Amino acid sequence: MDFTLHDAGVRTKEVSTDRTSAAQRDTIDDPSIAAAVGTEPDATRHDVSLDHFVEKDGLRFAGTHLIVDLWEASRLDDLPAVDDALRRAAEAAGATLLAIDLHHFTPNGGISGVAVLAESHISIHTWPERAYAAIDIFMCGDARPHAAIAVLREAFAPARIQLAEHKRGMIPC
Repeated sequence: MDFTLHDAGVRTKEVSTDRTSAAQRDTIDDPSIAAAVGTEPDATRHDVSLDHFVEKDGLRFAGTHLIVDLWEASRLDDLPAVDDALRRAAEAAGATLLAIDLHHFTPNGGISGVAVLAESHISIHTWPERAYAAIDIFMCGDARPHAAIAVLREAFAPARIQLAEHKRGMIPC
């Protein structure tokens, strides 16, 4: 399988991710690209009991990444409400909240920010003038990212929610 890595939009390089031989893995000459695809000799040597990867339905992966769009939502310019919603969403998901950083924009009142979790993050970007919020929920380990959605629904009362799910970092079991 080939894919393209972009470095700040400046360069592109095709890299093979076929891991059939150590000799092939060690032939990538650009250290930043080698690190990105895990081709450094020690990249696969670690204590897997510490990586908090998820094993579910015969799959092993780093975590679940939910992309959540809230439409016709309310309270998207209310900084204390957004802060409270992120805290309660993390708690509902069984995640460990480390920090919250929110920024309130003027004049439209939009809010951008992140709840940093031990299990990853919940980020939010709001457009109150469009009654729209873009939310990312990425969690690993035993956290339950889908449980955060009920909290967001209750906090912002959207008329419609769009949800996409992606399993990050899939590896063979």
